[in-house]
Amino acid sequence: MSKKIIEKSNLNSFDDASKRNHRFNVRWLLVFYDVCIYAVVSFLLLMVYEDVVVSTVGNSFQIAIIGFAAIFSMRFAFDIYRQIWRYGGIQTYIRLLICDGCGFALFFILELILPVEKVLVVKILAVSCINLLGALTLRMIYRYAYKCGTQNSIVGKTLFKILRFFGGKSLDIQAKTDVQLIKIAIVGAGRVGTGLAEDLINNKNASYVPRCFIDINEDKVGRKIHGITILSQEQATFKLLQDYGVQEIVFAVPQLDAEKRKELFDFYSQSGCKIKVYDYPLVENDNNKGKRHIREFDIEELLFRKQLDVLDEVVIEHYKNKRVLITGGGGSIGSELCRQIAKMSPEKLIILDVCENGAYEVQQELKMAYGNELDIQIEIVSVCNKIGLERVFKEHKPQIVLNAAAHKHVPLMEHNCIEAVENNVFGTLNTVELSEKYGVQRVIMVSTDKAVNPTNVMGATKRVCEMIVGAYSQKESATTYSTTRFGNVLGSAGSVIPLFKKQIACGGPITITDKRIVRYFMTIPEASQLVLKSGAMAENGELFVLDMGKPVKIIELAENMIRLSGMEPYNDIEIIETGLRPGEKLYEETLVNSDLEKTESSSIFIEREKPHSINEINAKLSILRTAVETGDDNAVKEALKVVVPTYRSPEEVNKNASEAKEMKNALMV
Repeated sequence: MSKKIIEKSNLNSFDDASKRNHRFNVRWLLVFYDVCIYAVVSFLLLMVYEDVVVSTVGNSFQIAIIGFAAIFSMRFAFDIYRQIWRYGGIQTYIRLLICDGCGFALFFILELILPVEKVLVVKILAVSCINLLGALTLRMIYRYAYKCGTQNSIVGKTLFKILRFFGGKSLDIQAKTDVQLIKIAIVGAGRVGTGLAEDLINNKNASYVPRCFIDINEDKVGRKIHGITILSQEQATFKLLQDYGVQEIVFAVPQLDAEKRKELFDFYSQSGCKIKVYDYPLVENDNNKGKRHIREFDIEELLFRKQLDVLDEVVIEHYKNKRVLITGGGGSIGSELCRQIAKMSPEKLIILDVCENGAYEVQQELKMAYGNELDIQIEIVSVCNKIGLERVFKEHKPQIVLNAAAHKHVPLMEHNCIEAVENNVFGTLNTVELSEKYGVQRVIMVSTDKAVNPTNVMGATKRVCEMIVGAYSQKESATTYSTTRFGNVLGSAGSVIPLFKKQIACGGPITITDKRIVRYFMTIPEASQLVLKSGAMAENGELFVLDMGKPVKIIELAENMIRLSGMEPYNDIEIIETGLRPGEKLYEETLVNSDLEKTESSSIFIEREKPHSINEINAKLSILRTAVETGDDNAVKEALKVVVPTYRSPEEVNKNASEAKEMKNALMV
């Protein structure tokens, strides 16, 4: 072993020994102060107070010694001097209360059985209670001084000196300076907000210092918690926050409804302060599970809607111990479907994708999470390759098929029409036909709101997929079919969110195609859970429509993302229009018509439409197949217009966009 390693080892041993000695010294200092309190109390009550029964000082001293032995033997038996009182909660004080109660009982018994001159019971009780009061007072003063002795104020500095004088110079306390800390205003003076403030005050390593609370409860306004003033929303003007030196505003109101939270966010985002939230992480792991912390306002939370969790026991049982095949399993939605299914203990999870990278990543993630408990099989096959796809069906014999494989990027598919039709339409057809052939129990197709009155190739191909699934549901077979339609998902591949994040990181500008654009958004876990829920509910042939909430203006989404980054839109980061892309319309619809049927879930509806017959679908597919064989993208696009009668040009739809209910609803938000 080298000399440096030996020296370092010796230094560590010395540090450990120093810490042990410090803890030992602090404990015995506390014993010393408690003895002093007891000595004063027993002297005053047993020797000085005139109304005594004891006739001599010697007898008084004997009673005092008996009381000392009783009380302090109990304190050592209850490990009172091993408590760390600077962090002591109510349970530590109750422990001391119970301990001294037992000490009083022992004091009383010893006084009865020992050959000493007797005193009144109230005298023993008085000594025990006043001594306990002194001990509690000492500890509460110490805890208060330790908490406030870190503040950079006259009171804080005074308490700091008192602590050092009575606690010894080795006491582990270091005064914080406001210059080093981020000053915050806490929105919400309830249990969560006050808990946050207390944690920050007690933690000498905290990076934040609370300067004020903001609350709407009139009973709290004007009062103080932990020495911190509670302001009303009207009092907390931007000027006053600036006078307080507030740099960040932290939301500590987890139970606040979505509309009020949006209102508060919109208001305080104009203050120039960075907005954060004190809440549980959106993605939990073993390190942060069950712990709130100050974090960035996540982009998903800009939806300002309550996150849904719809996977009940009935849904879980539906997928449990089943062989589940997910096409497009490496994509944004497909990979989340894999995660959700993995939680339900399937017999086997078959992840099929033509892209090996995405499939590999989700495989490794699930292996790390579940190890050998989950049977995962990766199949790198395109749904267009019917021979390869059939091999997968034949080998694994899936009982449930979730068809999430599709090309979804609107502008790219406008220039790759043939590929869009081959992958989306005929890939779905292959999946459906093989499901029928191999007796799959249930097929669930993932669709999109762009299939409603489509204005682009991608939307039109997905509408054909819906027709295929609807037609096959009319056949007499053991397979149950359903389709689930929803809008955009935050953070998915091709979403505006990753693009905006990159543009902000580069200093801007943020580019949007048109400032009038509105979209429906949902988080990926939310969408995936609703797909699984609707699939479990299906009887046969349903086209499920998910409640996407209120439409979101993309311009507002961009502005809020800039504010979340601590910058000001148009001053620090520009937002510019680039013009609508090919096939893009200003708004998306969620329904073909208004004939909606409610289900047991408030977020899932059924759209009833007359399905096409197999002969009708075959005729439509024949038109598309002939067009694809020409190798001409324009011919394929024209064929789609024949096959999908609701397919219109984006220009035709956009010119009347201001009259659409989706646009009007967005303006009202």
